[in-house]
Amino acid sequence: MLSGKTAVVTGASRGIGKAVALKLAREGADVAIIYCGSEEKANLVKQDILGLGVRCESYRCDVSDYAESETVVKQIIDEFGGIDILVNNAGITRDKLVLQMTEEDFDSVLDVNLKGAFNMIKHCYRNFMKKKYGKIINLSSVSGIIGNPGQANYSSSKSGVIGLTKTVAKELAGRNVCCNAIAPGFIETDMTEAFKENETVINNIPMKKMGSPEDVANLAAFLADSASDYITGEVIRVDGGLAI
Repeated sequence: MLSGKTAVVTGASRGIGKAVALKLAREGADVAIIYCGSEEKANLVKQDILGLGVRCESYRCDVSDYAESETVVKQIIDEFGGIDILVNNAGITRDKLVLQMTEEDFDSVLDVNLKGAFNMIKHCYRNFMKKKYGKIINLSSVSGIIGNPGQANYSSSKSGVIGLTKTVAKELAGRNVCCNAIAPGFIETDMTEAFKENETVINNIPMKKMGSPEDVANLAAFLADSASDYITGEVIRVDGGLAI
């Protein structure tokens, strides 16, 4: 149970982020949800979480913006009294073959997916050091482990998240802070809508089906709980065997 804990979840207005935020709330955590797109969707998630009897606030923030993310983290710490769990889920795709990929396509994905995770960790770092306890959960991807044609930017960003995870895990281990990464495969979200009816994609998954956001959320809840206090620096796949 996560009663008495405060969790911050980025990209929490939909998909995996929404599922993670709701799962942590069901486990008793107060939740600060960060979104960059639809305020309406973020507010719906907020209302769902409030209905579970825990505290929830929503914050609009472009995590790729260093100053903006710093301001939001300070606001959350002031309003909630600290942060115990950080889930870096915010991410975008700009899929193209390298030949067609523009510099902006590459930079924008790295800025949100990798630099955004760095920004949030950086701004929460002193908070975790002072608490001498905490859980950082970064969303990577199987694309960051095995690569994927058309995703040079996305795969690079998610590989970078793995390196960031392992480094932060080593830096904060002495402060009793765990930092782990989750590497989803094909999960049923808006981002993977085009693949749901693709037989080639499904047949390449050993379990012959896509996963659900809740599959990822269940692992995030475990990594956020005290049951995982001796697990750090790990990259755990939720992919139906895709990257075996």
